[in-house]
Amino acid sequence: MKFTEEHEWLEIEDDLVVVGITTHAAEQLGDIVFVELPDEGREVTKDEEVVVIESVKAASDILAPLDGEIVEVNESIVADPGKVNEDPEGDAWFFKMKIEDLSVLDELMDEKAYKAFIS
Repeated sequence: MKFTEEHEWLEIEDDLVVVGITTHAAEQLGDIVFVELPDEGREVTKDEEVVVIESVKAASDILAPLDGEIVEVNESIVADPGKVNEDPEGDAWFFKMKIEDLSVLDELMDEKAYKAFIS
């Protein structure tokens, strides 16, 4: 798993990158009550707003961590946003992306670096 400073996690699954928010981010947001995901097939650029998430505390935008194409979204978290609080780094992933070059993930933080970043 790799991590961004925006508290997203990324994991390679076959030739795709799975993206979600970290446990730390979910805890900071509080109870999540709404998630709006991007359309499948959408081309995104790094740092573009792609997900809207609302909690009892605030509304937040999730940014695209990389350039690529959204190829799958997790509809189960739209139907039940609370799943993001229950399993943010597992079943409550947000979307899967196809990117040109998986080596760009090497520029992101590993778990040890992320834990140091949030401490």
